Amino acid sequence: MKKKILITSFDLAIGGVERSLIGLLNQIDYTTYEVDLLLFKHEGEFLSYIPEGPTLLPEVPAYTTFRKSIHQIVKDGYYPIALSRLIAKFSGLVHGKVKKVEEPGYLAIQYGWELANPHLPKLNKEYDVAIGFLWPHHFIADKVKAKKKIGWIHTDYSNIYINKKIEKKMWGKIDEIAVVSDECSQTFLAVFPELQEKTMVIENIFSPDFVREQATVEIPREMGQVPGKTILVTVGRLTHAKGLDEAVRACKRLINKGFDIQWYVVGYGPLEGELRILIAKLELENHFILVGKKINPYPYMAACDIYVQPSRYEGKAVTIREAQALGKPVVLTNFPTAKSQADHGVDAWITECGQEGIEAGIAKMIMDDVLRDKIISNVRAKDYGNEKEINKIYGLISS
Repeated sequence: MKKKILITSFDLAIGGVERSLIGLLNQIDYTTYEVDLLLFKHEGEFLSYIPEGPTLLPEVPAYTTFRKSIHQIVKDGYYPIALSRLIAKFSGLVHGKVKKVEEPGYLAIQYGWELANPHLPKLNKEYDVAIGFLWPHHFIADKVKAKKKIGWIHTDYSNIYINKKIEKKMWGKIDEIAVVSDECSQTFLAVFPELQEKTMVIENIFSPDFVREQATVEIPREMGQVPGKTILVTVGRLTHAKGLDEAVRACKRLINKGFDIQWYVVGYGPLEGELRILIAKLELENHFILVGKKINPYPYMAACDIYVQPSRYEGKAVTIREAQALGKPVVLTNFPTAKSQADHGVDAWITECGQEGIEAGIAKMIMDDVLRDKIISNVRAKDYGNEKEINKIYGLISS
């Protein structure tokens, strides 16, 4: 008899975690496992990428509220959840200000789940294993009946501020914790050392063949090659974590020093307005270009000379692996988990965080032909596929 597996996430909007979920769904052996996929909201550009095999469960209306504004939640008549979200938002901001937290959003998310929990329905079906793929995991912890519960961590805990009491209570209801890198595991266990016995590293499943195939689907017209011009590309959400404000300033520094570059950023997010204001202020409209949301970012990566990851912090940046699989030299900042992403000077160049570091790393990659050719040769020779990580998941399911 097939084991019954539930996999949950919020939606399939464009993002690294969502691409990783599609990678997982593509690797599961559906002759052995009966898989239900529960998305709180049936939206996102990656919906069409769900393979044959899993059963996409209907939306549960109360859970769609986690992808809606408070105003819309009120309009839909979910008044207790709307009030919970409002209090959570205020509490997160106050807590963040008191503790001088740079990004209090994680607190608001925690409080939102904690306060809304009494007003959310349970899932009727029982499973052998329930997998929560995107933090937080209150849903599988409190609302799903399963013999085993597995929660994923895609985040570097050294760079987020959370309410430890709420977090510890949630993890206490999870049987196994899967973390996407050794460094993420270390930072998580530095906060919760008592959870070491049930924590293991399972990398995001990545298929180089899929990336290369998708990279040939189209040619980005806005990226016409100009002789002598260096094309840079970054893919990611426009958030504080991705460091794109520092990238804009680094771009200005490079232009001022005579580098002929065009930097394309593929993605969307809450900081788009601020970034456009900064780009205009620094007169970079023709050099730092936000191309917006793209279902398939790989043609942009394939068309660049250098791929840049200017992040302040990352869990495991799938985009770095994708660029390497496409044979691109990568410049990435030295965020805490950077050394799990690349081997400095071998298959990427790791530079200091901030505008000066980003500028220096890009300048080094442009000017040092020997280094650039060495890195390109190394990434083309290396197999970055890790489809066998699925066996670790099978091990957790079976144990």
